[in-house]
Amino acid sequence: MKRYQNLSGKSEVATYELLKDAVTISFTNRSKYIYSNQSAGRENVSKMKVLALAGKGLGTFVTTTLKDRAARKIR
Repeated sequence: MKRYQNLSGKSEVATYELLKDAVTISFTNRSKYIYSNQSAGRENVSKMKVLALAGKGLGTFVTTTLKDRAARKIR
């Protein structure tokens, strides 16, 4: 897992891992979710990867667009 840059200083995203067909995100509240192409959609996963690398906007995108579209909750 790679530390999320959090350039806005307001994100609840702590770390992320970019996989071939998915993104795993851990949040500051210690919850961890995996978002796959199948659960969230290929375009959304691609956008998540761009936002994760940019260090800004990932938390907002997840909460506003992907609320219940995680493939599974890891913890």
